[in-house]
Amino acid sequence: MKNRYANRDLSLLEFNRRVLEEAADPQTPLLERLHFLGIASNNLDEFYRTRFAGLERLADEKGDSVSKDLRETFLFEQVDAEMSRLQRSIGPLYEEIRTELAKENIEIVDETGLSESQQKFVRTYFDTQVRPALMPVFLDRLRNTEFFRDKATYLVARLSNSAATKESLDILLEVPTNELSRFLVLPKSGRKQQVIFLDDVIRFGLPGLLKLSAYDRIEAYSIKINRDAEIEIDDDLDKDYLDAVQKSISRRRSGRFVRLVYDRNMPTELLRHLIDALEIRDESILKAGEKYNNFKDFMGFPHGVGTEAMFFEPLPQLPCKVLPADRRILDVVRKRDVMLHYPYQSFDHVVNLLMQASLDRDVRTIKMTIYRAAKNSRIIAALINAARNGKRVVVYVELKASFDEEANIDWAKKMVEEGIEVVNSISDDLKVHSKLILIRRRENGQKVDYAAIGTGNPNESTSKFYADEHLLTSNPRLTTDVATIFRLLSSKKKRKVKPKFETLVVSPYATRSTFMGLFDREIEHAQAGRPAGVVVKLNNLVDRQIIDKMYEASREGVQIRCIVRGMCCLIPGVRGMSEHISAVRIVDRFLEHARILWFCNGGNEEIFFGSADWMGRNFDRRIEVCAPVVDRKIREELKQMLELQLADNVKAKPVGETTPPPTTGKKHRSQTEIYQFLKQKNGVKNI
Repeated sequence: MKNRYANRDLSLLEFNRRVLEEAADPQTPLLERLHFLGIASNNLDEFYRTRFAGLERLADEKGDSVSKDLRETFLFEQVDAEMSRLQRSIGPLYEEIRTELAKENIEIVDETGLSESQQKFVRTYFDTQVRPALMPVFLDRLRNTEFFRDKATYLVARLSNSAATKESLDILLEVPTNELSRFLVLPKSGRKQQVIFLDDVIRFGLPGLLKLSAYDRIEAYSIKINRDAEIEIDDDLDKDYLDAVQKSISRRRSGRFVRLVYDRNMPTELLRHLIDALEIRDESILKAGEKYNNFKDFMGFPHGVGTEAMFFEPLPQLPCKVLPADRRILDVVRKRDVMLHYPYQSFDHVVNLLMQASLDRDVRTIKMTIYRAAKNSRIIAALINAARNGKRVVVYVELKASFDEEANIDWAKKMVEEGIEVVNSISDDLKVHSKLILIRRRENGQKVDYAAIGTGNPNESTSKFYADEHLLTSNPRLTTDVATIFRLLSSKKKRKVKPKFETLVVSPYATRSTFMGLFDREIEHAQAGRPAGVVVKLNNLVDRQIIDKMYEASREGVQIRCIVRGMCCLIPGVRGMSEHISAVRIVDRFLEHARILWFCNGGNEEIFFGSADWMGRNFDRRIEVCAPVVDRKIREELKQMLELQLADNVKAKPVGETTPPPTTGKKHRSQTEIYQFLKQKNGVKNI
């Protein structure tokens, strides 16, 4: 077959199309539709900043002689066309949702439709809140473009005189969404609730801001800039690594423009003035947009607007039956493994675990990896409290966590100030993506270790809408390996050593070989007539070696069922190659984030979970951890949850199909059914 692999970029854009389908679905509550619209817009921004910009950079570096081949190899033109198509669909979809909201007495208005009382309210807001944050820049005086913030919204305004007695004046203003909400809720008028964009508040206030009597006509048009977000870190071990990351982030702020989205109604002459002022040479980065272009801000649409029916039905977080409030968590984990399922259950259990450890006189050491922390992290507060109470606290902070570099640098500095030992990367070689905690306690004169192993970041914010798994254990087979990993993280020779792990599967040392071997074992079972099958749940499935092994297993009769949220380069259901492989993508109210692997193994089933997707970087360039589920009850629980997802015929859609088959028979929506399953499992009747 000519095409053995789907294009990874088109596959990722297919995921974004699924997100937009949720925004378009009339069955999705109205204000949740706006939220999905914001997610899709933000995802497209990220795609331009990272992947698309990287492809352009690679083509430029290779030169004209090979850039054409590279563009063809990466389907550059098709990817660009699909991105443009998705971008064009956002504006009409917004108008559709806006119309539906108006039917429910929620109106998004602009500066031209304000009543007299509303004008007074908006003028007061502009004068007191907005005006101090505005810094107009004359386009013809623009000398430096580094102040342009990536993903920010700007207004390009033209001031002119109707009598044409003076040349027009063009200015640029940033809409200050870093200080103010993108939306202003207007005082309620009867049953109607009205909201106005901050952009339009500025349009309304511009005449008073400028106070230029020579101009009696003002037009303002929205633009959005995306920059190349790649950071390059000089791999020089003699340099301070934290300083190197900071300098690289600074360079990101001046990265080249990779996309400029502008209001398609902007006059050609004004657009040309803008292009010249920004010194844009490659006009292929120009994308015609709408009056409003930064729809990502809909992820923060004002609370208090709308009725309960416009949101998803509340799903209060469930208790964990085996972790009662009146027992210390370590006392429970000493006797049994505990698996927490977010966001169905509360992340507070992990916060409480660390806080209890910080107050436990017998706890000697706490070690942890941090990839992304919450803005006001109670996790880090608990670690600081432990250090203040005399515990040895060691934290590995990944400074190269994409787009969280600055936050992680700030956290690292704060923890050092509080007496925590912070271990940073020493090179750009291996990124630490594993999600680990190790607590060492003195019990009856012996050292006893407790560990937490997760599929997602220990983050109080994202744990409320990322579907992840978190194991708490004192099983020595697991905790001994976790302790080995932390020793490895403190080593300056990560690539030179070959650590041995009894139970855990750790990248870059054994993840690829282990799972390739497990597929070989399934092939042997199938050839011998024994039960054989695999369930693969991942965020991304891209690595060609593992895909080829899956194709080989399919040809030998191994049934493989995949749940892949994002990029999926495997092509399922092809006769003679992958006819025994199916693949679906689930997009619902929670972001599917857990990585779980289920191997039939002739009936002696094994299940693994962990932080690693199946991409080259996860196998070869990151420290990732996958763990076997050794507890029989937890293994059965995960199996049932996977079966519920595999039966989903509402929010699960076949990968690679633009028109999924219609739902027939009983409807199964897995996230709702998983909630009910865990509710029953934990003995909850009413909540």
